Amino acid sequence: MTTTLPPRISEQSLDQLFRQARTQNGWTSETVPDSLLREIYDLAKMGSTSANASPARFVFLTTPEAKERLRPSLAPMNVEKAMTAPVVVLVAHDLEFYEKLPKLLPHADMRSYFVGNDDLIEETAFRNSSLQGAYLILAARALGLDAGAMSGFNAGAVDAEFFPDGKTKVNFIVTLGHGDETKVFPRNPRLDFEEATTVL
Repeated sequence: MTTTLPPRISEQSLDQLFRQARTQNGWTSETVPDSLLREIYDLAKMGSTSANASPARFVFLTTPEAKERLRPSLAPMNVEKAMTAPVVVLVAHDLEFYEKLPKLLPHADMRSYFVGNDDLIEETAFRNSSLQGAYLILAARALGLDAGAMSGFNAGAVDAEFFPDGKTKVNFIVTLGHGDETKVFPRNPRLDFEEATTVL
């Protein structure tokens, strides 16, 4: 039986997703419509997660008022680039994600596997929401936006402001929009294949 592999995506697409894509530190004034946020999510949700658990929850801050709620939680170096971004995304994880497993994985009783197992819940939620946040960045790039992921914030303060019920925890933050190329730093080196990998 011969299996035909799908074709590689174009070199231009690889540049857009990886080689030429940059973490953005400044933004143009061009807005991002809500319809595009829906498109981004509808792509990102298709990325793989363990047991199809899909624990990520995304809060899109699109108004000045919403972004001001975030300001006190940000490290000083991140304030301007977050406040001026058209969209700031709180990538969070739902610690009760397993309640949706009967819908997401109907052929197996995975819910009972998680109930009461707090360590497994936290590990699974954090790991897979990290994956889903990365899928979100790639989806945004694929649809023509720039993105900037950031960690410099007080997670406890973000959770208190946006997730006060304690069932959802922020993982990291992503800014979205059209980047201002004049504010991009020179690209830093990456580790070579021989430095970062082992082939067994």
